[in-house]
Amino acid sequence: MSAPVANVPKQNTRGRVIFASLIGTTIEFYDFYIYATASVLVFPALFFPDATEINAILSAFAIFGVAFVARPLGSIVFGHFGDKIGRKGTLVASLLTMGIATFLIGFLPAAQGSFVILAPIMLVILRFAQGLALGGEWSGAALLATENAPKGKRAIYGTFPQLGAPLGFIIANLMFVGLQLGLTPEQFQDWGWRVPFVLSAVMVAVGLYVRLKLVESVSFTNVVEQKKVAKSPLATTFKHHWRPVVAGTFIMVATYVLFYLMTSFTLTYGTAKTTEQAAAAAAEAGEPFDAAAFVPGLGIERPLFLTMLIIGVVFFGIFTLVSGPLAEKFGRRKFLLLVTTSILVFGGAWPLFFGPGTAAAMAGLVIGFTLMGLTFGPMAAILPELFPANVRYTGSAVAYNLASVIGAAPASFVAIALWQAGGGNTVLVGVYLGIGAIATLIALWLTRETRDVDYDNNVA
Repeated sequence: MSAPVANVPKQNTRGRVIFASLIGTTIEFYDFYIYATASVLVFPALFFPDATEINAILSAFAIFGVAFVARPLGSIVFGHFGDKIGRKGTLVASLLTMGIATFLIGFLPAAQGSFVILAPIMLVILRFAQGLALGGEWSGAALLATENAPKGKRAIYGTFPQLGAPLGFIIANLMFVGLQLGLTPEQFQDWGWRVPFVLSAVMVAVGLYVRLKLVESVSFTNVVEQKKVAKSPLATTFKHHWRPVVAGTFIMVATYVLFYLMTSFTLTYGTAKTTEQAAAAAAEAGEPFDAAAFVPGLGIERPLFLTMLIIGVVFFGIFTLVSGPLAEKFGRRKFLLLVTTSILVFGGAWPLFFGPGTAAAMAGLVIGFTLMGLTFGPMAAILPELFPANVRYTGSAVAYNLASVIGAAPASFVAIALWQAGGGNTVLVGVYLGIGAIATLIALWLTRETRDVDYDNNVA
């Protein structure tokens, strides 16, 4: 007679953990980035047809910033359920929310006729829903990866959900480049821009299928078994762990400022006309041109600049993966102090890259996105490690998304205003990045190293 088999708890396989954390954030960031790209290429004319060109762009970016206001609320809502009922169901809910909102954006009418006011309002509502979902998605994906990581490999596993950011960006922008090259400008403006939003439904279906097969992590299971589930995760977080919330928020600030300068701002600045191009266009149209009042950009064609961005983001992806082993070897704090100092130096050199021309801009994109990968990769490890397991979802989500309000939400808007104030010179944009880097350096300097915390049994 054979011996009875022990009742071994189910565990997530390594492949399932990596794929589920990667596919989820890839979808989420894809959804987020197609909005960011459309904010530059389509939405100003579609939803603000009566505004001046620069005011239409600023209005589109203002709605873009609505999501960053929603993200802290999303971190509270999804963090609450992630710490109360578990990571799996919360991750499914965040993905569904993001997917439905993005899909519906693809069917919005233009702001004309009876929809002249209603269309922008509907865009704001759906953009808010996107931000709400992303507010809960990142932390859950980071916990999915790190709470299932082998000992000594949390930072390495944590790079996989982070890799979803460059992958989502590349997929989104490849789609926009293909549509712009394959369609006439009229076709793209009329219906082509809607295709990436509608097709997101396919990716969401794949992500849901994978996530529904997950089982809960050992960390959360230990919380339940020890009867340490927080009655109010948010209240517990701010009562007993407010210092890590503040530290985590400012640890992320430089990362957010850098990323949105490298993507949304550079796309606007890089594709804006030079003084010569604007003068020629005005002469061809028989209109007067005031060179003194004009604020020039680099004048690069949009398909070319999107291609340049995609090349830069490849470096983002590569160095996101490189950052994991380095953060594991040297520790999160020491490694990020070095990277953030490099971001500060890059801010000082900003006008050397974004001003002279196409070749310099390409070099700037490669360097900036390399730094982005190195700073973004370890965040999925260091932010959750600041908090005990029973408030880890809430704490890391709130810190991550408060940083988005401070670092990401105003970045594109402020950078455009500084570019305008500089009359086309981007030195003030570099100063803005440097200020973000200094804030992060201070937070890192005041934060303890988290590499060796007992992750599974760290319950407050």
